Amino acid sequence: MVYLTRRYRFSAAHRLHNDALPDEENRRLYGKCDNPFGHGHNYVLDVTVAGEVDLATGMVFDLGLLDQTVQREVLERFDLTNLNQDTEEFRALVPTTENVCVAIYDLLRDKLRGGERWPTARLERVRLEETSSNFFEYNGGLAGDRTARRTL
Repeated sequence: MVYLTRRYRFSAAHRLHNDALPDEENRRLYGKCDNPFGHGHNYVLDVTVAGEVDLATGMVFDLGLLDQTVQREVLERFDLTNLNQDTEEFRALVPTTENVCVAIYDLLRDKLRGGERWPTARLERVRLEETSSNFFEYNGGLAGDRTARRTL
């Protein structure tokens, strides 16, 4: 198994606030990130695809196809947006970087599966860096129905 990781960048704003909680609890949980006007990040996204090396091409997956898929499914959707206001994914879900990471994985999972040329290829992991000190990784390993996370 060989792992191919490609790096992308996008910028987005968000506010960490759960409408189901009292304002005081939101301020306690999220601190300055509960600013009513939001705040932004320059995110760094690493997408890792795993698979066997194709004998004919010598590659694990087509880089052009990977770039096109991430551009269409993630960058066009999230870049230069307010995640709370401009995206369906976060209208009812707090856009913590953890949740953004899971959402990106879910958007890419079925789009980055094998096919004829790359039969063993699959999305292995998404890593999302929020700041130079904070990053989150997700490999699809949550047990149970993730839609249950959307409500308190």
